Amino acid sequence: MTPPLVHWDDPAVPFRDRANGHIQGRWFGLGQAAGSVTVGVVRMLIPAGAWTTPAHSHGAEEEIFYVLGGSGISWQDGQCFDVGVGDCLVHLAGGPAHTVRAGDDGLDVLAFGLRRPDDTAYLPRAGVAWLADYGAWTEVGGPHPFEREAGVGPPAIAPVQPRPASIVATASVEAAARHGDTVARARRDLGSAIGSVKSGIKLYEVAPDKLATPPHCHSAEEELFVVLAGDGVLELGDDKHALEPGHVVARPAGTGVAHAFRAGPGGLTFLAYGTREPNDFCFYPRSQKVFFRGLGLVARVERIDDYWDGED
Repeated sequence: MTPPLVHWDDPAVPFRDRANGHIQGRWFGLGQAAGSVTVGVVRMLIPAGAWTTPAHSHGAEEEIFYVLGGSGISWQDGQCFDVGVGDCLVHLAGGPAHTVRAGDDGLDVLAFGLRRPDDTAYLPRAGVAWLADYGAWTEVGGPHPFEREAGVGPPAIAPVQPRPASIVATASVEAAARHGDTVARARRDLGSAIGSVKSGIKLYEVAPDKLATPPHCHSAEEELFVVLAGDGVLELGDDKHALEPGHVVARPAGTGVAHAFRAGPGGLTFLAYGTREPNDFCFYPRSQKVFFRGLGLVARVERIDDYWDGED
């Protein structure tokens, strides 16, 4: 059984080293290790001056990046923009070709994305496309596209431009605070700030010994959480799991098991990434409420333990 959480320093986390010319780095499959199903998150450690990927664009997938450390340049269709610690940026489906170059201090970045079986990725400079439905590149039998991209050489670096709305600094996003008896936190909606469409990402700063949200579970939305600072506990049904920076938690849809994050004495800071599913129902067992996401309706239901109650 996949554990409910994994630490990014766990030796069991799968990783892949990239060494194709200007494309260098180590990728850690955090979402895979945590048991995510329809979404994923990869931690990329990129050495100084290297690039994360070939310049590419997606037909159906939306990607969100969060910079943990270092600095770099976001390259988008030939335009360049500075990025640094705490920055969040989105690449929408059908948007410009993009990649990232690490600065002199290297780059440590989280890449969140959707696992779309019908997605295609186009590498305009290498002249190839990934056909996800068939699990193959359009030119079968040739060199790997990363090798071809290495042969083309790194993209030209243009003068840095003022950043577009799709890149924001976390500190610049207004925090919505709640100070309840059990739930007390400041929440920054980074996804809305960068204009993401198919997915969202929020940063939670939870007060000591308080909950980030009421315990809840989703019918259709999958969530991924990455702990950045502090300490606390993941409450998963009746089970509790200690949290520290570097822990990654996956909560696939439809488990029927409620989850909540409780901060320890020093508070707790984490990222919450999820899909935006209009057909999602979110159930809150403490209050017996149901949030019908697509309708914007919150209602309280009467719980019946016997399926046949009232049928005979």
